[in-house]
Amino acid sequence: MNILDPQGPIAAAEKTILIDSVAIMLAIVVPTIIAIFAFAFWFRRSNRRARYQPDWAYSGRIELVVWAIPALTVILLGGVAWIGSHQLDPARPVEGTGEGVTIQVVSLDWKWLFIYPDQRIATINTLTVPIGAPLHFKLTSASVMNVFFIPQLGSMIYTMNGMTTRLELRADEVGTYGGLSAHFSGDGFPDMLFDVHVVPQNEFSDWATRSAYSDHVLNADSYQELAKQAVPEDKTVYRLEDPELFQAIATRRIAPGPGPKSKPKPKPRPEQERTASYAEPDSGADHAR
Repeated sequence: MNILDPQGPIAAAEKTILIDSVAIMLAIVVPTIIAIFAFAFWFRRSNRRARYQPDWAYSGRIELVVWAIPALTVILLGGVAWIGSHQLDPARPVEGTGEGVTIQVVSLDWKWLFIYPDQRIATINTLTVPIGAPLHFKLTSASVMNVFFIPQLGSMIYTMNGMTTRLELRADEVGTYGGLSAHFSGDGFPDMLFDVHVVPQNEFSDWATRSAYSDHVLNADSYQELAKQAVPEDKTVYRLEDPELFQAIATRRIAPGPGPKSKPKPKPRPEQERTASYAEPDSGADHAR
């Protein structure tokens, strides 16, 4: 999940923004650190050449440096962020080779459901995509808010119940990469990881054809079982029986999950109960006294 090892154009552009931003900020951080040591060295007690000026109050040149450099830094950082946020709009189409692939993503407690409506298949915690093809993601949540993120492909984006977000990506290198949930969503959050398999386009077609004959069927009934709070042990591949399933989840025709529940408070141990009883005032003894 190395963000400094991008495998697509979006992640590569985000790496450039990250490096440029760090370089711009270092332009003010490094001189400030150097100035601290320089002042401490020059105005040390043993340096008789340093002038003692107890009545000094203002220097226009120092004010110019103190305000101009931070102002330029903010302007440069703002420009990088402004340009980058428009160029890397998550919904902006990404050019590629071959036919694009539409993938519908549902964040569950605590797993990821990937639906391929055109191929009529669905997967749990595993994502297979063809190299070089535009990837059209449509995302929603079947429970609490979450964040979908593939660090080496770029652009983390929120998934929210009752609405759909869009994300356009492309993978340029064959391999297996990591994806994760970037937003805490309960006890099973650390296990909300998924694999991204980038394969040649002919292998993707073969995989989709084989998966369409899976013995596991995904429809509204099997989805109810899938939506229960649990961390799956297997990365199951389903044959999609209901192509409108994602729309039903996003529009809440299928009721959302309950979300993470707080654990019940543990009952006090017998020692705690006896301590509590000793702490209570003895009204009878008080009356006798």
